[in-house]
Amino acid sequence: MTDSTASIIASHELFADLEPRFIETLAEYASKRDVRAGENLFTQGQPATTFYLSLSGTIIVETPAIMGPSLELQSLGEGRILGWSWLIPPYKWHFQARAEEDSTVLEFDGTRLLQICEQDTAFGYQLLKRFASLMGDRLENARRRMMDAWNPSGFA
Repeated sequence: MTDSTASIIASHELFADLEPRFIETLAEYASKRDVRAGENLFTQGQPATTFYLSLSGTIIVETPAIMGPSLELQSLGEGRILGWSWLIPPYKWHFQARAEEDSTVLEFDGTRLLQICEQDTAFGYQLLKRFASLMGDRLENARRRMMDAWNPSGFA
């Protein structure tokens, strides 16, 4: 953990009012990762063991289509949190994500943080509250995007 990692986490709106000990715990299990354009961060259906904070670049969240190309659900830039499946059983990715351009993320060890959540319920509750809000926003956005993309024009 570095002081700069902790300050990045503490300054993020999702974590801003967390107790300093919780920020330190998050920073301890975070590491910077460079992601090349076109590289997948995760794939739908695979085990979810991480989450991310985008530091630079653009990450596309998408869902595979039954036929044809994947449907882009969201484009996430700097400062956006990505991934909540590490926190909720069955701990598998519901969507997939790939870098649209060279990007840098903070990658958090969700497996270890989940273990700490189980041991320190105050920490776990604080993360669950924050990620529940994030989940609601992302799922609503995905629903709207899928309805727009898969609803033929003129169909009532």
